Amino acid sequence: MAGDVWARGRELVSPAQRPLTQELLGFATVGVLAYAADLGLFLWLRGPVGLDPFTAKALSFAAGCSVAYTGNALGTYRHHPVRGPRRCRDLLVFLAVNLAGALVQLLCIAVSHHGLGLTSRRADTVSGAGIGMALATVLRFWGTRTLVFRGEGRVGSWTG
Repeated sequence: MAGDVWARGRELVSPAQRPLTQELLGFATVGVLAYAADLGLFLWLRGPVGLDPFTAKALSFAAGCSVAYTGNALGTYRHHPVRGPRRCRDLLVFLAVNLAGALVQLLCIAVSHHGLGLTSRRADTVSGAGIGMALATVLRFWGTRTLVFRGEGRVGSWTG
């Protein structure tokens, strides 16, 4: 029962009615962990391993995406229980949303690296893991909330 309700003052609220701030906090916490996995692996692959920025970003994306799905499924959106084919569908949509986010990051690296001629590791990090990650995060929050963990019956949803 304790996992089925959230207390707001003296009033009990179902998970579908949790305030947006709680959802954002959970999403942000998971996002910080996923970002750390993504950035740490990107820096290691770009530095000591010596991979090109696109390969490094693709591999670090896979690690960050794995952390993000696990954290959101077991944490932020744990009140959205799914099994069987629905879980597979949610995972595929989550991967698609995150691939779209990764493309945003790669586009930022491409513009910086090839369009502006900023080819240092620092420039790649700022464009891909800084600017690109900020833009991709907005897309990922919307997609994760709206397309993956929809929460039918959610009260006050601003994304549909």
